[in-house]
Amino acid sequence: MPITQFLRLAAHIQLLPVLENGEETLVGGQAVMEGVMMRAPHSYCVAVRKPNGEIVTEEAPLAKVSEKYPIFKYPILRGVGTLGQAMRLGIKALQFSANAALDEDDPKKESRQIPGWLMGLNLLFSFAFFIFLYKFVPLWLTTRLGAWHPELQGRIAFNAVDGIIRIVIFLGFLYTISLWKDIRRVFEYHGAEHKVVFNFESGEPITVANAQRFTTFHPRCGTSFLLVVMLISMAVYTLVPVHSFAMRFLVRIALLPLIAGASFELIRYAARRQGSLWASMVRPGLWLQKITTRPPSDDQLEVSIRALKEAMRLEEARGGELVIA
Repeated sequence: MPITQFLRLAAHIQLLPVLENGEETLVGGQAVMEGVMMRAPHSYCVAVRKPNGEIVTEEAPLAKVSEKYPIFKYPILRGVGTLGQAMRLGIKALQFSANAALDEDDPKKESRQIPGWLMGLNLLFSFAFFIFLYKFVPLWLTTRLGAWHPELQGRIAFNAVDGIIRIVIFLGFLYTISLWKDIRRVFEYHGAEHKVVFNFESGEPITVANAQRFTTFHPRCGTSFLLVVMLISMAVYTLVPVHSFAMRFLVRIALLPLIAGASFELIRYAARRQGSLWASMVRPGLWLQKITTRPPSDDQLEVSIRALKEAMRLEEARGGELVIA
């Protein structure tokens, strides 16, 4: 795989949490390379448009993680389990879409599939990049600032500055990567996924024309979740009485599951009440969707609709009860 394709795949993996819709709904989805993955409570479908214009799909049953492992029914742990399953499914969908993009009706298309070991290497690279960019760099910069300005060495001030730097890096990364042509295409499919989910939730017939009438800004977008994670992490780090650079760095890695689970619970609580707390939490995420979503074309909406209809068809065929996930 050429280095440009490796980096392209790594960029998509970095964006998985941003492109993922929440669990507190009947359907949710995620944009992938030239396509969309849609989830129903117990099934999913990935639809991708190949270079020759054909739409290919992959669908399968999907048991909720709490049904397979009852321990994930409990608070905090259910967030960790749900998010872990969403990431695994997102990576699987991304690999399917990347293989479809490589397939240009080549009779030797088997040789053009991304091997599992290369996908694993990309995941390892992406995780290391995430830790470096969002854990190491903010901590290093804050430590340097603290050496120059002793008033920043207190736990509250230190972690507040560390959190602000992390958010600035996140915003800068999103804006910079949005300038990449391939990523703009993904953000258009992200907009298509949001429009089709809105169309479904409205109860109107799901068509390209109806979907185009809805906005691309959806309150359950993963962008809002990431912002909540960053805000909660600032508070949690302040409670941990460590002071050396090495210990602070290790704490930031070790507490990732706890912070993700707590963020999931907060968003879940707010979403079920739909009050001022929910509105205040999702508003920054809606602002950021001006970067992470773009108005889709009719062809892109067609792909998103195909993914949703195939997922729902499988759900109904399996006798799944269409309830809140």
